[in-house]
Amino acid sequence: MEPQKSFVTWFRDSSPYIHAHRNKTFVINFGGEALLDPEFDHLVHDFALLSSLGIRLVLVHGIRPQIDQRLKKLDVAPVFYKNLRITDELALQCVKEAAGTVRVEIEALLSMGLANTPMAGYGLKVASGNFVIAKPIGVIDGIDYCHTGEIRRIDSEALQQQLGQNAIVLISPIGYSRSGEVFNLSAEQVATAVAIEVQAEKLILLTEQHCCDPGTGQQIQQMTASEADALLHQHQTTIPDGIRLALTAAIQSCRSGVGRVHLVDRATDGALLLELFTHNGVGTLISATPFEELRSASLNDIGGILELVKPLEQQGILAKRSREKIEMEIADYLVIERDGLVIACAALHPDQQSHTGAIACLAVHPDYQRSSRGSRLLEAIYRKAKHLNINKLFVLSTQTVHWFMERGFLPCNISVLPEGFRTLYNPQRNSKILYQVIGQ
Repeated sequence: MEPQKSFVTWFRDSSPYIHAHRNKTFVINFGGEALLDPEFDHLVHDFALLSSLGIRLVLVHGIRPQIDQRLKKLDVAPVFYKNLRITDELALQCVKEAAGTVRVEIEALLSMGLANTPMAGYGLKVASGNFVIAKPIGVIDGIDYCHTGEIRRIDSEALQQQLGQNAIVLISPIGYSRSGEVFNLSAEQVATAVAIEVQAEKLILLTEQHCCDPGTGQQIQQMTASEADALLHQHQTTIPDGIRLALTAAIQSCRSGVGRVHLVDRATDGALLLELFTHNGVGTLISATPFEELRSASLNDIGGILELVKPLEQQGILAKRSREKIEMEIADYLVIERDGLVIACAALHPDQQSHTGAIACLAVHPDYQRSSRGSRLLEAIYRKAKHLNINKLFVLSTQTVHWFMERGFLPCNISVLPEGFRTLYNPQRNSKILYQVIGQ
């Protein structure tokens, strides 16, 4: 019975993310190493699942190991300068072969529909094409990069047309020029340019290892683009090449309007699903601004507030309140939003006549408790109270009395409550009444 209950709980907890991601555009980049993994078909099944949930997908694959394998068979050593491959005529031939073979292999896996597979009954459409217009890098420091190119532009109109027809777009790290030339490109740069051009909500970079702090060795859970930039500059020689390329892509994407960038170690089975549909994820989240924000609530937050407080109302911790009541009092609410979801809230109901305020509906999602978020909300309430010229705060509580007392609140009786709050007191709940005088 426990596995069933665990599944139901997980599925219910994932539903806000399913709603949030539907009809959004995600660009996912993965290296050629992924295709050499015997478990690559599991990753493809996860791509199909994302598509079935209404997510518009652009997949950008790499081919570095496949190119090296072909050069090795020819007894030719790959040549790099400043971490960029020099693509001569022979290397270009290997690039074309690798790109074509890999693309066909991925398309074949995305076309599966056997009854005993996760893709049974789901006919995916896959679109590939000349979406990337490129030009040669040219000569740098006297080194001719030959057929190694850089992106000139992305044909976003053609991309959007395919996405609008519910196709998964598959892009190889190949670019084409107006003169008909073919150029070898960096898959990370292609994914970055595509994400920026189509205004993707997320760029997801599937890496070969976790993104860790070089100083501590601990995985980094989240950071801003500025923090990622500082990390790169501080540890230029110690950050692995794959992570360095991913961080560079993340910084450029965030600063060009992409909402969120995720670095996810693909070696974890189901890593993509865990990152997108669980509260804490398993990768590293990078955003232009802190992805957890404390702010005033808006009407768009009502659904999230209701979801947050409903279990607490059922347990009798909070008094029940209707959607209509929250809507009428939405200006009184503060929320903490984490990656688009409301994970904590509180309300300050002012009584201007008595210069007092009542704290209500203070709730933090169970997965985010014991991280000082309740205290953050309380500090924000203090600031808001001072702005409203409120000098005394009241709170009614049935089960969190000690939490408030530890923060300076004192018990009192109902006679101390201002008239406006006293009429709202529900004797059946038998709530304890506390107050705190705050400085102006």
